[in-house]
Amino acid sequence: MLNTEKAKNKNLLIIWVIVLLAIAATIVSSTVISNLNQLPAGFVYVTDEIPTAILEIRYFSEDNFAGAVIDGYQAPKAILTKEAAQALKKAADDLYEQGYYIKIFDAYRPQRAVDHFIRWAQDLDDTKMKEKYYPDLDKSVLFELGYIAEKSGHSRGSTVDLTLVDIATGEELDMGSGFDFFGEISHHGTDLITEEQEKNRNILRDAMVSAGFEVYPEEWWHYKLKDEPYPDTYFDFPVK
Repeated sequence: MLNTEKAKNKNLLIIWVIVLLAIAATIVSSTVISNLNQLPAGFVYVTDEIPTAILEIRYFSEDNFAGAVIDGYQAPKAILTKEAAQALKKAADDLYEQGYYIKIFDAYRPQRAVDHFIRWAQDLDDTKMKEKYYPDLDKSVLFELGYIAEKSGHSRGSTVDLTLVDIATGEELDMGSGFDFFGEISHHGTDLITEEQEKNRNILRDAMVSAGFEVYPEEWWHYKLKDEPYPDTYFDFPVK
């Protein structure tokens, strides 16, 4: 009888050890996953701040001027500094009241992605996306004209590329040119677009400027926070 009780106690002890080990493994696994997904201090996921934001992260796809998934984009996420995300939320709230969602094409961009762009620009034989993104330009002039550069404000974490979506129809507003189109038609103030297209651009511009962002004259979709928190730092952590 005594041996039976000892055996039962031993079995119970083994069960408890197994249970405790399973709990410990779950905790460790959750911690590892959390650490893997953790952003550097000062950065946030845009959709955590703006749940209504639509994401179409072009550099996580092949639908971009390089025609390939870009280095450093491991997930279709939009990341910004906390300050930029909070300012963007002000613009998004304003636009929502007017009947629009914001749609983000790119936000924080790792330096390794910029390096990928540089390598692409130097390969003059790779022109598979020319018709859609730079039909009127020779690829050899993209550096000279400033479309490709060794550094990008996006890598400082407070720049965002975006457009507007009509809440009622679910359709993007007609801005006259597509995201990342290299040409004069993408400039603010161009006379190559209609009055309606200019009006649509101005809806976005007015909300962004009011929220504290600066206009980039050559790209209607590109906005940088005026008081960016890291004006001299180019980050390289991946988007994931």
